[in-house]
Amino acid sequence: MHLECKDSTLASAVLEVELHQTSALTCADPRGLKPTTPTTSDHSLSTTDVPSPYPSRAAGQSPWAPERKDLGSFLSEGRSRSPLPHFFRPRSKEPRFTENTPLLQNSSQEKGSQRMPAYHPEFIPGVESWENSSAEWEQRYMLTREVAGWSTSASLEKEELTDSTHLRVPLLKLKCCVRWLKVSGLFVFVVLCSILFSLYPDQGKFWQLLAVSPLESYSVNLSGHADSTMLQLSLAGALAVSGPNHPGREEHVVVEVTQTGASNSRLRRPQQATHNWTVLLNPRRNEHLVVSRTFAILSRENVSISIWTSLQQTQVIPLLLSHQYFRVSTGAQVIVAAAILAGVYTLIIFEIVHRTLAAMLGALAALAALSVIGDRPSLPQVVEWIDFETLALLFGMMMLVAIFSETGFFDYCAVKAYRLSRGRVWAMIIMLCLIAAVLSAFLDNVTTMLLFTPVTIRLCEVLNLDPRQVLIAEVIFTNIGGAATAIGDPPNVIIISNQELRKMGLDFAKFTAHMFVGICLVLLVSFPLLRLLYWNKKLYNKEPSELVELKHEIHVWRLTAQRISPASREETAVRSLLLRKVLALENLLSQRLHDFRRQISQEDKNWETNIQELQKKHRISDRILLVKCLTVLGFVISTFFLNSFVPGIHLDLGWIAILGAIWLLILADIHDFEIILHRVEWATLLFFAALFVLMEALAHLHLIEYIGEQTALLIKMVPEDRRLAAAIVLVMWVSALASSLIDNIPFTATMIPVLLSLSQDPGVSLPAMPLMYALALGACLGGNGTLIGASANVVCAGIAEQHGYGFSFTEFFRLGFPMMIVSCTVGMCYLLIAHVVMGWN
Repeated sequence: MHLECKDSTLASAVLEVELHQTSALTCADPRGLKPTTPTTSDHSLSTTDVPSPYPSRAAGQSPWAPERKDLGSFLSEGRSRSPLPHFFRPRSKEPRFTENTPLLQNSSQEKGSQRMPAYHPEFIPGVESWENSSAEWEQRYMLTREVAGWSTSASLEKEELTDSTHLRVPLLKLKCCVRWLKVSGLFVFVVLCSILFSLYPDQGKFWQLLAVSPLESYSVNLSGHADSTMLQLSLAGALAVSGPNHPGREEHVVVEVTQTGASNSRLRRPQQATHNWTVLLNPRRNEHLVVSRTFAILSRENVSISIWTSLQQTQVIPLLLSHQYFRVSTGAQVIVAAAILAGVYTLIIFEIVHRTLAAMLGALAALAALSVIGDRPSLPQVVEWIDFETLALLFGMMMLVAIFSETGFFDYCAVKAYRLSRGRVWAMIIMLCLIAAVLSAFLDNVTTMLLFTPVTIRLCEVLNLDPRQVLIAEVIFTNIGGAATAIGDPPNVIIISNQELRKMGLDFAKFTAHMFVGICLVLLVSFPLLRLLYWNKKLYNKEPSELVELKHEIHVWRLTAQRISPASREETAVRSLLLRKVLALENLLSQRLHDFRRQISQEDKNWETNIQELQKKHRISDRILLVKCLTVLGFVISTFFLNSFVPGIHLDLGWIAILGAIWLLILADIHDFEIILHRVEWATLLFFAALFVLMEALAHLHLIEYIGEQTALLIKMVPEDRRLAAAIVLVMWVSALASSLIDNIPFTATMIPVLLSLSQDPGVSLPAMPLMYALALGACLGGNGTLIGASANVVCAGIAEQHGYGFSFTEFFRLGFPMMIVSCTVGMCYLLIAHVVMGWN
């Protein structure tokens, strides 16, 4: 506000009256923790304890002074923003100027005040005279009456706040009851699963060695299945995965299971059931494989098993035989597995518990179900279910990225990406998504997201963007790009590594040629769709960057305080000190949220000026360490690529990542090893371990096998002239929907023998290659459907959560599921045109 006067003495007197600070009121903490009385000494302490998050202000400008505004606009803004004007709000610890002029005398006379001189340039009076200014005094009189009306509205607002306080009490009680029910319900569930798991012993398989030949068969009678309904037989030896094409021409083993049931009361003849199971032999006899088959048991009578072989030469074939009884039928096991999977998704979707704990609860429930049916696995068997190669890859790359982040390279890349986009946000997002898609075609998509996520987060922090939306877009295009080549996604690696498919002529070049064309079409449609889905979403943060950084700082301090274990007095003191720091920053944040509200435009018009400032601020901090990191990371990435082509490299992806991490730890001369370990996403690694156990247990409950069998039955029901098109559509969409719900790695491994058996069936006569391409496209693109549909999704969410920008299952689903539907539709149309219309088989 500017006051006009001719006499300097009068002006200073009026200013002294107008500008003073209320100090007699005792105010409460913005969060209601403890009452405080703001004084000058308290202000000095708070400003020294908490650094200002606004370093961009000039040195001579007071950080606490309000922005220059016209009085009328200020008052009208206060009315539109809140029923209470700015000077009716409770005072906080932060010192500020309170206007208590004659205009606002009615609202401030009741408060004790303390005069303080004003030296800020905004409060220098004008040089014009006060004389002959009756219009100004009339305006002040009208404002005084308006403020009196505000006092009345303030009392009414206090009554409304009192009523809302009475309404909050039942809501708080209801929230406490819901939380108590959640904790008690989950605890009862865990205790029940633990009891069921402990009541039944481990059902280890007892293998029996036998030798069969064309001249000599093997027979055995089984008993002891009084309370069982299913019998599972397992054969181990030099066997093949796929079913027989022409059993009379190829070498195979036949297992005949015969059971005589109870006699019929009318005919007095016993009922007899016979099942034949044919397993192909490996011609080279150089691989050891275990295959299993489950048979239904009709009664409590004995079961006889006969095994013989069909060979081109008279020779003896050694085999291992094992049998196991189950108490529950296959249909009931599938229902239980589906219920467990639905429960896990319910916990994750509604965020009842953390996704890692949800996966652990699902794994425990699946193990308890296996124990009840009579198939409880031992601890070594459960450990074997975990894919340690994937965990080693994640751990090694997390270590590399943690050391790499110390060089400032991610900040440097963020500034360069902003410069290349010339301040256009959508150009920058499309460029990042395209680079991520291209890299994931030659690297593993998990590795791509491990490298891209820190760069994207830092870039969004610099530009005041919301990192969540950009990260979701990046991980979606990473999954799309990974499907383009044979080494970009794990399902493609599983398909190209199958020996039966290699015999049919499927190699790296042929697979990549078919997939690359389809993925290019998918990308052409996905970029406009992404822009359409983000049409009404504001990528910029709704608050100033200073407030966003302050919120992130509060999150980091609180997370640091929670990680300190109060094992000693010193650690307890440090933790309490950090919590006080968090409390002070929260007070500062609440004040800034009231004082600074602005809307940021969608286009950064001053990008050239910002580029110069960002380049001065974000530079490479350690060039020597950067050279070491780039050398090791380049070696690791090149070895990833060469591992698929050079047969002399006997290293898996996990070993390569671990060795690279060890090399970089030695070159970087890391002494404080715990700092690096703190940056490893242990929650993500534990989630993958629990997810592997859960998916393998669901496979033992015949859920994945049931999906494959039902898909094969639907294909056989279609007329022969439309069977190939129907098979492509069914395999594509079943793979996409199943991969969005369960892990695509065990699903792909289960579907390959089902599709091979379907293609080799003489009554179906379908080519195998179009089915494999449909399986690959569906399994890779279906990972975009949900948050846990692909490994890269979980990795990206874990890293973002560690940086304070975690996104939920629902946030990912809103963007990922429409992208999955459209991309799978485009891929399906491409396969139908290529293999049905053009006959490119």
